[in-house]
Amino acid sequence: MKKDIHPEYVDATIKCGCGSAFETRSTRPLIKVEICSSCHPFFTGQQKFVDTMGRVQRFQTKFGGQYFKDPSEKKPGSVKKRT
Repeated sequence: MKKDIHPEYVDATIKCGCGSAFETRSTRPLIKVEICSSCHPFFTGQQKFVDTMGRVQRFQTKFGGQYFKDPSEKKPGSVKKRT
């Protein structure tokens, strides 16, 4: 291997938003994550709604909460064209 081209490989601490932390090795000494194997629904078996920074609320306000409506419902004032 060539000298001085590879990053330093150090002990790293991974910290999750749920509060759990574990040790591993990486090129960074501290890594922060939002979801880990201790709190992810796939590993825990519990369904939990994860909303980061109100993104679902912003989506609902942007589309007026009409996005998930049944498409067969007519909008007021809409007329179907015959073909």
